[in-house]
Amino acid sequence: MTGTPHIEAARGDFAETVLMPGDPLRAQVLARNHLDEVRQVNSIRNMLGFTGTYKGHPVSVMGSGMGMPSISIYAHELFDYYGVKQIIRVGTCGGLSADMQVGDLVLAAAASTDSGMSRQRLGGWDSSVTADSDLLNRVYAKAVASGLKIRTGNVFATDWFYHPDEAFIEKLQKMGMLALDMESAALYALAQQHGTRALTILSVSDVIPTGERASHEARQNAFSTVIDVVLDAVLEVEPDA
Repeated sequence: MTGTPHIEAARGDFAETVLMPGDPLRAQVLARNHLDEVRQVNSIRNMLGFTGTYKGHPVSVMGSGMGMPSISIYAHELFDYYGVKQIIRVGTCGGLSADMQVGDLVLAAAASTDSGMSRQRLGGWDSSVTADSDLLNRVYAKAVASGLKIRTGNVFATDWFYHPDEAFIEKLQKMGMLALDMESAALYALAQQHGTRALTILSVSDVIPTGERASHEARQNAFSTVIDVVLDAVLEVEPDA
């Protein structure tokens, strides 16, 4: 069998650096708009994956699907079978502060979670999962130097999209969580498990306290002006003059 049960690519088809949005169509948009010499390396279950180059550096982009079980499958296989060294999740989130606006950026320094996957990993203990500090610092510095408004702090990765606890959001706000997503805790835990690196950068698609929401098109095209900054930082290349 070539590849894994969920990825048809051969060994060597993925770069050591992978950008991972949730939406496979967003992966296609990012690859076409930001990479050169792009080729598709996965289409199983329409979880599209692409590899190309950015300023001469190999880079891959692949969707993760929604939720921690889905990203865990793809991130595990990329780290374990394909030798990927770093995954940067470029996803959307629900902003938890009323002074946020749609399109604001959040760097997840750490990810809390309500997922049972975290405790099972450590035999019932709570696990503290964080971003790779070097990636975090480089992306933050490059974003600030580029004039981007960006916040850094703790996000909450939940198994629930429609949470049954009516006080859920208020609890997160009291704990100082910046944003809500459904994948970051699993990605960070997998990177720690495999001795690799991970970072999550999120674009606010919903401001939960105010009800402001991005359109479906805006969600799909999120990061159109940010990816070059992220790649320049992650790959340690100089931006174009």
